[in-house]
Amino acid sequence: MPNIIRNGAITPDDYVRWTGEGEMPAAERLLVPLAVFAADAERVTTVSKAGPGIIVTGDTEPDDILPWLPAVKLIAIEFPKFTDGRGYSLARLLRERHGFQGELRAVGDVLRDQIFFMHRCGFNAFEVRSDRSLEDALNGLKDFTVAYQGDVHDPRPHYQR
Repeated sequence: MPNIIRNGAITPDDYVRWTGEGEMPAAERLLVPLAVFAADAERVTTVSKAGPGIIVTGDTEPDDILPWLPAVKLIAIEFPKFTDGRGYSLARLLRERHGFQGELRAVGDVLRDQIFFMHRCGFNAFEVRSDRSLEDALNGLKDFTVAYQGDVHDPRPHYQR
């Protein structure tokens, strides 16, 4: 079981990924692509008793996810390369406009330099690239002590806090 950063600590990843091919694993927590979940939401939810998760890309429209928000416990947003910022916007929309309270996980090309900013957009879990140190990436959450702009945790600008 690989480790991830979740809620400011390094923890085991308790989700099992399934692409939709082959036999569905009998796992307490399944992580599946949005298309697989949409095609068979009832079965995925039944198997994943602790709550299913979905994987989306940064170009996914929030409206495509909204019907499934009450059923999912985790939304993993894929970053195909570190320069692709669409996942930041999607995370912020899911948190602020649509009130998603579950785990928002950044996956793919996730690096230490991004983690502080991803957290400000609403991510609370990070699957760091396999060639990078999780311990070093965890320190990325503490790179800055003050932010002037508001974020999903506190929308007030610095001068109003």
